[in-house]
Amino acid sequence: MIKIILNGCNGRMGRTITNMVSENLNCRIVAGIDLNDSCDNAYPVFTNIADCDVDADVIIDFSHPSAFENILGFAKQKKLPLIVATTGLSEKQKQELFAAKDEIPVFYSANMSLGVNLLISLAKKATAVLSENFDIEIIEKHHNKKLDAPSGTALAIADGITEVLETAPEYVYDRHSIRKERSKNEIGIHSVRGGTIVGEHDVIFAGTDEVITIAHQATSRDVFATGSIKAAIFMAGKPKGLYNMDDLISETL
Repeated sequence: MIKIILNGCNGRMGRTITNMVSENLNCRIVAGIDLNDSCDNAYPVFTNIADCDVDADVIIDFSHPSAFENILGFAKQKKLPLIVATTGLSEKQKQELFAAKDEIPVFYSANMSLGVNLLISLAKKATAVLSENFDIEIIEKHHNKKLDAPSGTALAIADGITEVLETAPEYVYDRHSIRKERSKNEIGIHSVRGGTIVGEHDVIFAGTDEVITIAHQATSRDVFATGSIKAAIFMAGKPKGLYNMDDLISETL
């Protein structure tokens, strides 16, 4: 039985993960961390992670970038595997996280959905074939409460595509202020915010007289919760190092 500390336990994703773990026979949440401790949880909740004295096997962080330093410091102190699913981390925070691989097992994914990570893989394969004659654009859509734009997933898709290209492209987020033709060496990344959209990502390959679109749509947060729980089970007992969804998928296939 894998014992989980859940950072951000009383947020939207935290509650979803809690409900799904309660039905999973392979793991359980033994403690939660959240500034809001007024919810009725089946496990102890600490407003300060430094006060958490519960024995655990892994930590899932599904909270806010402002909590990053504290959760990373706690994981390194306790030598616990850390699964980071929080979006909107700064480049500095990402570098700190990646450097922690020399001390603890670290799992990082910009999106915890297995389907999204398959989309990235397909987009890279399509880029290898189409990039010479096709323009590449990415459109991401999320609910009106989402704070960061573009989404971390859209950037992860763009970064995956960049790995395949011979020349690093320019990411273009806003065209309204510059009147000029689209350059070949760019990827347009566009954000839509509205309603209760959970998450949609389209990768468009636009060529002469034809358009190819690779798309993923999440209809509930369950897909992200499922991915984070699978990652927690996958990471328990792993040696120090940096892991991602590709490693999880490779091991489970």
